[in-house]
Amino acid sequence: VSIRLLIVLCVGFMCHSSLASEDPNMTSEDRAKVVKLLKDSHKQTLDLMEGLSEEQLKFKSAPGKWSVLEVAEHIYLAEGLLFGAVEKALAEKQNPEWETKTKGKTEFLERVMVSRDRKATAPESIVPSGKLTRDELIAKLKEARAKSLKFAEETKLPLKAHTLDHPFPVFNTLNAYQWLIYIPLHNIRHNKQIEEVKSDPNFPKAALPR
Repeated sequence: VSIRLLIVLCVGFMCHSSLASEDPNMTSEDRAKVVKLLKDSHKQTLDLMEGLSEEQLKFKSAPGKWSVLEVAEHIYLAEGLLFGAVEKALAEKQNPEWETKTKGKTEFLERVMVSRDRKATAPESIVPSGKLTRDELIAKLKEARAKSLKFAEETKLPLKAHTLDHPFPVFNTLNAYQWLIYIPLHNIRHNKQIEEVKSDPNFPKAALPR
């Protein structure tokens, strides 16, 4: 009898485990991670622009390359597009297959997005115009990041259950949390691009104080 009872209990446990699903809400660790990334990547962008002259901000290492100012504008434009993807995902009904469709994608994004090994072509909508001044751009960067940060800190929505397909097949289906963390990871990627511009041997030297 005891053996039969043990078998029943084991089968019941296995059935319960197979039916249990991951919590679609952000964990405290998820929230802390994305909030820190949003704060740190934003600060680094502003620090990289700090003290640069107009000549340095607009320097291009070659025709067709972006200047520091243009890279920063791209970061700002992309944030609007990516946060819009978060909102679009949340406007969709919960995806019953969200776990299988998005499994491992956060780690994948964390690995590939910050790397500059492979270049990507920006969609036309987030190609910088080069028309914004430093002050205008900094104000827009701060405004956009404040919106993303407030959402990341306060939302109680089940972000992981809502999905939206990425136009690049390599990413395919991402959940709203992954679209959110995409913002600072993309930011880090382009902070590295700003560092590349500034390390160019022809980058204008800082004016010596008189």
